[in-house]
Amino acid sequence: MTTDLKDWTPRPRPQPVTLEGRYCRLEPLDAARHGAGLFAATMAPGAEQRLRYLSDTPMERPAFDASLARLLRSEDYLFFAVIDASSGRCEGRQALMRAEPAHGVIELGSIVWGPAIARTRVTTEAFYLHARHVFEDLGYRRFEWKCNMLNTPSVNAARRFGFTYEGRFRQHMVVKGESRDSEWFSIIDGEWPRLRASFEQWLAPGNFDADGRQKRRLGEFRS
Repeated sequence: MTTDLKDWTPRPRPQPVTLEGRYCRLEPLDAARHGAGLFAATMAPGAEQRLRYLSDTPMERPAFDASLARLLRSEDYLFFAVIDASSGRCEGRQALMRAEPAHGVIELGSIVWGPAIARTRVTTEAFYLHARHVFEDLGYRRFEWKCNMLNTPSVNAARRFGFTYEGRFRQHMVVKGESRDSEWFSIIDGEWPRLRASFEQWLAPGNFDADGRQKRRLGEFRS
């Protein structure tokens, strides 16, 4: 069941708030506070593959700082630093973007998850914190995920998180001089309660061994 539209009012725009989890914290991205850690995480071994599908991919620190400053000035992107609770370090970034308050639609994107947190419970919780914030605190109806059709890790992440695939937008963008076909995914408000339950069960400490390895996969909790 989706939102009863006879009672619908436009939603607020997202604000730079801090979202606390068990394994990570999302806080408004600040160049002075997070720049060094984010640069280190972004440029760790494998950076070329990690940045391949992003439009901003400077590999040297001065250019990285200039690019970050431009991103933080954008009115369409609200960036958050992903702080690993175990180390206290900034290990990535993600953005709430392209908000349409009148329609209750918003996207999560421009994601960089460094190797210290990639494919761990940190990144799953980072996603969960934003999804919960979007649906429960802001009251949005639709949460979107879009990616280059060639970006297999991003496609797999969308499916793992429980997004519904909606189709391929051909010649959707030009990125780095190349045509991009985009895969579109969404979660809508009526689907969120069930997905929330599966995330909370997966993220529970009892689902991990002493080395942080999962005992059951996220998808099993949705079955």
